[in-house]
Amino acid sequence: MSPRLRIGLTGGIASGKSTVERRFVELGVPVIDADECARAVVAPGHPGLAAVVARFGPEVLTAQGELDRRALRARIFADARERQALEAILHPLIRAEMERRAALAEGPYLVLSIPLLVESKSRGAGAARVDRVLVVDVDEALQLERLMSRDSINIEQARAIVASQASRAERLHTADDVLDNSGSVTELRQAIDRLHADYVRRAAALPT
Repeated sequence: MSPRLRIGLTGGIASGKSTVERRFVELGVPVIDADECARAVVAPGHPGLAAVVARFGPEVLTAQGELDRRALRARIFADARERQALEAILHPLIRAEMERRAALAEGPYLVLSIPLLVESKSRGAGAARVDRVLVVDVDEALQLERLMSRDSINIEQARAIVASQASRAERLHTADDVLDNSGSVTELRQAIDRLHADYVRRAAALPT
């Protein structure tokens, strides 16, 4: 049975989306990750990689011919126009890959994990269709701390990355459901389990 309910999972960088995704997978829910799709569309030999190199030059490639994400990230976070140019290339390819995978999914509902879901909605940029928006929420101070630890970057770099995304208030304004990730992993998993039961009920109640 193809999923009848589509949940859009989002949250700021280092908010804990990966932990949330893993729990949904454990519960047997199909999870389609935009970041995984983003990597797929710039794999060597894919037209997406060729388009990125044509726009940004061969310096964004490693010696092995793969995308040098660190070099590209440093460039786009230093210039908003560069970031917008990259998004214009990749976002349509990522959406198409997500829809391809969604068409193959089975179960009462699926999760589309999209870090920039709120941003794409606010721009009217052909955002993925979702029935409910689930936001993983965390205090910004904790978010910055986790980001610096995870990526081995300084506070200025972390703040620049966070500032490039939608604000916490914007995400919460868009949310239908919120997962508070300021506590323990056990508490987060229990909250996900409650949402899972709710989503299964909602999916079952949809008209056939």
